[in-house]
Amino acid sequence: MPKGCLIVCDGNNGAGKSSVIRAIEKFLISDNHQVVVTREPGGTPVGEKIRQVVLDPETPELCDTTELLLFAAARAQHLKEKIIPAIEAGKVVVCDRFTPATVAFQHYGRGIPLDLVRSINSFALEGFEPDLNIILDVDPEIGMKRVASRGEGLDRMEMQRLEFLSRAREGFLRQAAESPATFVVIDASEPFEVVSRNVLAAVSNLLADIG
Repeated sequence: MPKGCLIVCDGNNGAGKSSVIRAIEKFLISDNHQVVVTREPGGTPVGEKIRQVVLDPETPELCDTTELLLFAAARAQHLKEKIIPAIEAGKVVVCDRFTPATVAFQHYGRGIPLDLVRSINSFALEGFEPDLNIILDVDPEIGMKRVASRGEGLDRMEMQRLEFLSRAREGFLRQAAESPATFVVIDASEPFEVVSRNVLAAVSNLLADIG
């Protein structure tokens, strides 16, 4: 049985995660891998209900602590119900957001103490870690313009101010600098052909490493 793994695609809103994930899925399928594409918060019936609460623009009163705990609750369910079973079955799981987002948004963005964020993440994950975290890096102003150009209503996280998104960007980049073995930063301001080529190179390197 082939070895399963978890590939996370993360970064600020407007970085192009959805397009990149589709490219990864297509590449993996062409390479004869079984693929599970999922997202956070979400991925399970429980997680999707939590997603509705956390991202609802009509719940601005949601306090920072509640937000953190809801993300962790969705992640714990996601991991046990969907991610680990898929990996144990030899599948490659590709997830839109994971722990890097929690550290970036809840610590760097919201200001919740890092030790607390990491402790709650650790409790939810029970020692599990992604095999690869792809951080799509883009200037928050560019990201906000991309999100606005979709012409869709903004969710609660997409409505955050530029200062918040700038702090979150710093958080993503710091995590990558601290853990180069499992993080790769991709310049998402480049044309999509360049972005996807760089992303798929990182995915190929991971697959070669895990055999």
